[in-house]
Formats: sequence, structure tokens, C-alpha cells
Amino acid sequence: MSARPVPGDLKVVGRDHPIADASVKVTGGLVYATDMELPNMLHAKLLLSTVPHGRIIRIDTSEAVALPGVVAVFSHENAPVKTYSRYRMLPGQNSCPEDETLFAQTVRFAGDRVAAVVAVNARIAGDAVHLIHVEYEELPVLLTAEESLQEGAPRLHPAGNLLHEFDELVGEASFSAAGAVEVTTTVTTPRVHHAALEPHTCLADYDESGKLTIWSPTQSVFGARTVVADLFRLNYNQVRVIKVPMGGSFGGKQEFILEPVTAFMAMRTRRPVRLVLDREECIFATMVRGATASRVSLTVSVDGALRSLDVDTLFDAGAYATSSIDYAAMMAHKLTRLYRVPRYHHHGRVAYTTTPVAGGCRAYGAPEIVAAMEIAMDQVARELAMDPVELRLRNLVHPLDVDPLSGMSLGDARVRQCLTEGAKAFGWSERFRAARGGGRYRRGVGVACGAHKNGILSADFPDFSTMTLKMNEDGSVALIASLHEVGCGSLTVMKLIVAEELGISPETVSVTEADSDLTPYDFGCYGSRVTYVCGAAAYSTALALKERLLEAAAEVMLRPPHELRVGDGRVETREGASESLSFGALVMAAKTQLGEDVIVQHTHRATSNPGAYSVQFAEVLVDCASGLTRVTDFLAVGDVGQAINRSMVEGQFLGAIQMGIGFALCEEVGLDDGGRPAPGGFKNYHVVNAPDMPDVRVLLVEHDGDDGPYGAKSVGEIATVPTAPAVVNAMNHALGTTLTELPVTPERVLAALSRGEGEA
Repeated sequence: MSARPVPGDLKVVGRDHPIADASVKVTGGLVYATDMELPNMLHAKLLLSTVPHGRIIRIDTSEAVALPGVVAVFSHENAPVKTYSRYRMLPGQNSCPEDETLFAQTVRFAGDRVAAVVAVNARIAGDAVHLIHVEYEELPVLLTAEESLQEGAPRLHPAGNLLHEFDELVGEASFSAAGAVEVTTTVTTPRVHHAALEPHTCLADYDESGKLTIWSPTQSVFGARTVVADLFRLNYNQVRVIKVPMGGSFGGKQEFILEPVTAFMAMRTRRPVRLVLDREECIFATMVRGATASRVSLTVSVDGALRSLDVDTLFDAGAYATSSIDYAAMMAHKLTRLYRVPRYHHHGRVAYTTTPVAGGCRAYGAPEIVAAMEIAMDQVARELAMDPVELRLRNLVHPLDVDPLSGMSLGDARVRQCLTEGAKAFGWSERFRAARGGGRYRRGVGVACGAHKNGILSADFPDFSTMTLKMNEDGSVALIASLHEVGCGSLTVMKLIVAEELGISPETVSVTEADSDLTPYDFGCYGSRVTYVCGAAAYSTALALKERLLEAAAEVMLRPPHELRVGDGRVETREGASESLSFGALVMAAKTQLGEDVIVQHTHRATSNPGAYSVQFAEVLVDCASGLTRVTDFLAVGDVGQAINRSMVEGQFLGAIQMGIGFALCEEVGLDDGGRPAPGGFKNYHVVNAPDMPDVRVLLVEHDGDDGPYGAKSVGEIATVPTAPAVVNAMNHALGTTLTELPVTPERVLAALSRGEGEA
């Protein structure tokens, strides 16, 4: 469903288009890193720690080295011990403590890298790993951030277990306690696996000239280059990182987990080396969405107006810092994008634990903090005996509001429109007031609002993208850009934008992915910046190419540029098509008559970072006997500005909701009492499968009030932000409970009912 038809002047944008690589994916023709073969290539296998915290006393690799086919075995004994940050995007980035080494001497979680075998094939490498014998002095484990910060807890890193602490405070109290309602609740969210279809993998080669080449499904080739080059003290021109096709990421490949170790093995063996993790290794040895506990204290006037919001968040970084400092800070910056509140205070702490490493995950902190806020808002609504939709309408931000934390405009924020249109389409009022039943099966509905961003622009940091666009002799064009397709159709979006602006078919536009040697600089695919910032760069670069076409045509056709226009693959005179040149003919004339190429390079600098919004409605059916919950109906409303590829936008919502339902009900990287994760990959990690999914309707609120291409805003991350709290709120509505611990498993439902929570 769409809130408006496709504008009549758009011929390509706003319609349904297949993803550019869909056919080669379906036929198996797309070559991923795991498919790549280089001459003389070796295969690597990691040995991971089986203990969550311990000092390696002895490591015996002799049996592994003696196995025929083994080329080398590496550990802390024969590898660099220089520390680095695998998250760092830019040299000198001060939010990235360098606390990790290629191979650990002191392991800090079950899954830490201990050693690696390089062999002539994967089978031998796997066999050899089992021949390495490691003796540990086991050390105390700290499985929660609360334990880690207790006085007397053993230090996991030299500087202590408190990695970071911060306070954000804006506004002043504007209420009297008399007549105000105060609600405090604590919401916890779990460690979550990204569950991308493609496992983590990397391929590296170090040639005789001293050139290191890395093929990786990374989200930032330039970030990977800086980390690897600085670690091995190479000049940046000695390291080339090539983005290869990616089978999904959701933030799991934003950090450079395998690139440094694979590069090291290639440099030492002087042969190409490929490293591929299995599913079990991907779950506990790469990174997870970090566990959080957020205490939310709300003061609300009796008429439902927010007066004060205090949040205290404890974030579990796991064994190493990576992105945790930035991640926790971003959590603090989500709520002022969503609600008007006179006073906002957020105290945050980030702690090391002996658990899997926390890292970036879809929507970068928003799902966790929005879950806490939206579950708390429903508790306020219950306290005031107010409709949850009405409570939110009284407090949501308005278009052109200024975010008090960033000082930046929220742009044409349509979250209120999303809520009102969604409530009507879902039939909220009738369904919320309907009898929920008193037997074994209880039905309830829930709503939640979410906010995110559109890029990484802030008052202290720019956001930009540089692209080159050249026209070929047949009128087709090539967009040369450092794009990072993560599987959702970003390259197709760029094709559509360029095709729309030049008036040509998308099939005549080719788009490159990132190659640090060959494509212009771009920060990468994260921060919901691709459509809003990179798409705007594609749009403005296409405009620049139109101007270049007019300049060339003016010389060839002996007409002033103002008498010419570009459209439908031609340059023609404005008074009509009495004189015209096809793009192909014009390019040939430019080359043969003028001695010039038709090519432009343009840098687009973002000037805004408006809010991205989604409001979602869920209906659930809860079985009070088993504790099982099924989501039976779902409506997602998105403030998308303008859908560039309509089917892709709707598809993003469908996938995001599947992840969000899993976040609410079942997904968790669990650890036993000794800190070891459950083995077996997906056998013990439960995702929501297709038969478990409800019917999902998607309603798009479209407008052109922001600076993205044709008004487009980000979709991929905001689409999952409010899903989990919408489901949990529906469960609490069905049962009359105050469930706040995610995932809300059947065991937790039954425990709440056994405690006497809920309505008879």
C-alpha cells in the first residue's frame, strides 16, 4: 500500500524493479568469496578457545605441523602481538581502543582466536586444528556487565572493566511533582546473531611486488585498508581491498574480523589464503548484537504529556571494545529524535565481559533503546488509563523539530502521520478495546514507534560521497563508485536514480562496487547513509553529466547550451526535435571532433540528517498453557520520503519484521554457567521461519520534504526498530502482564503467569 501514487513526472523511480543480480543468484552464477579460487591457493582454519577466560601456558603445534599438506601453523608465538581495533574506520579514530591481537595469549571469551592452520585444502586444515594441544590456566569468568563492574572483579583488560561511561543531559524540569505520574521500568535485550545466509569469509594474496590484495564481503573497503595497512606498517597504496558479492550482513561485516588475520597468513606464506568460518563459528566467534539493560524513568503529566525522561543503560561489550563506545552513544541519541520531552538525561556505561564480542547490528542501538522506551510508554498508558496511540500522539516530534542533542533539524518528520494512518488501517481502536478472552488463548494488540537517522553527518563530522559517471559510445553509462551491496538492491537503486535523471533505461546503466585502488572514496555501507547520501551523490553526478552533455552538444551542434535540453536518451533543441543527437552519436562526435571524453566526477556533501521513522502494529495470540506466542497480524508503516524501488522497500520491511519478531520472541546467543555458547549452529539458535510469519502489510508514507534523491529516506534499518516492542506490547495487552525481558520465551511467559502477573 502507498500513501500516494507515483508522481507522474517520474518514469523509473517509484515503481517495481527486480534486483540487478537476482537472476544470477537464483541460477547460482554469482561468485561469492567462498567460490573464488586463485592459483596455488591455501585454505585456513582457526583454532578457537574452548574456555571463556584463561592464560595460555603452553601450545603444542608439532603434530599439526607434521601432518602432510599443512603449510604453516600460527599462534601468538609466531605472530605480531601489536594490538589493533577491528572496528576503526579512520586513522586516529579515538572511540576505538586497540585491545585485540591476531592471536590471543590471554583468551577472553569462548571463541577467541588461539591459532590458525594453513594447508593445501580445507579438509587437511580442519584435521590439523584438532591436533593442536593447548594448556590453559583458567581464570574467573564474568558473564554479565553487572558482575564485571562489581568491586573486586578481576580485570579483563589493563585499564579495567569499565570501558566507557557518559552522560547526556538536555533541558530542564518543567513540572511539579504534584499530579504527575512517574513510571520506572527496566528492559533487557539479548545477544543476537546476525544470521546472514553467507558465512564470514575472506581471501588475501601478497604478491612478489609487495602488494597485498584482499577480497572481502566487507561494508567498508577503505576502513579495512586502514586497519590492515596500519597493523602491518604498510603504505596505503600497498594494500588493495576489493568488495566482493555479499550474502547478507545486517552489520555483521561492518567490522574487519577476518581481514587482518587472513592478510597476515598470506603475507607469511607468500601464497593466496582463504579463510571461511562455519555457522557455529559465525555465531560465537565473530560478533553479536550486544546485551543491554536500560532503566527508563518517565514523568508524565495527568493529561499524558512527557515532562522528564531519565535513562540508565548498561551495555555489555563482550571481550573486546570494537564499536561498543560508539554503539552505546548512539543509543542515547535515538529517543530525542522520536519524542518531545522538556528534560532528557541518559547515563550510559559500557563494560567488558568474558562473552562474545558485541558489535554493530541492524539499526545500531535503536532496537534496544526503542524497545525500552516503547514498553515503558505502554506502562504509562496503562497507569493513565489512556489509549497507547493517543499517548504517543501527544508526545511525538513534529515536522521540522530540532533534535536537542544534535542541534540538527529532524526534517519533514512524518511519524505522527505514520501513527494516525496506521491506526486507521489496522483498526486499532476497535481491536485494542475488544475483549481479550479469559481462557487458555489470549489475543492482544500492540503498537510501537521508532526513529533512526539518515547518514553519519553531525555537527562534528561530515558525510560525503564521490562518484564518477562516464558515457560510452553507444549511450550507455557507467557509474564508478565505492558502493557496498549487502544484498538488498543498493546498486539497483543507483541505476534507477541515474536512469531517471538521464531519461534512459536502467539496463543501460552499470554500477561498480568498491575497490580501494580503482573507485573514489566513500565511508561505506552503514549508518543508513546509502540511499540518502550515496543516492544523492548518484543524483547530483547525473545532473553534472547532463550539464557535460549540453556543453559537448553546444560545440557539436553549434548552438548555445540554453537552447538545448536532455531527455529520453537524446540532446535536442528546446523548440522541438527538429535537431537532435542521440547520446551515443554525441559521445562519438565529442571523441572524434572535439577530442574530449564525456565524463564527470562529483562529490556530494550531505547538508542534513533528518529522522527516519516507522510505526508498527502487531496482533498476537498467546497460549497460557504452553507460553507459546504466535504473531497473527502485522502492519508496518514507514516514513520513506519516496520509494525508489517500491518492491525493494516493501521487501526490506518484510525481512526487518522477521528479524524483529525473532528479537522479541526467540533469538538469543545463550551461554552456559561456564560462559560457553550452545554448540550446533542453528540447531540451538532459533530464528523465525516462513511458516511462523504473520501476514504483513506495508504502508508507505511518501513525500518530498527532505534532501534525499527525490525525497527518499533510509529504509533498511528503521524498518526493524519498533518491531520487537510492538510484539511485546501486544503480549502484555493480551495477558495483562509487564513482560520486559527479551526474548519473551515461553518459559518467561509461564514464569510471569505463575507469579500471579496478568489478568485472570
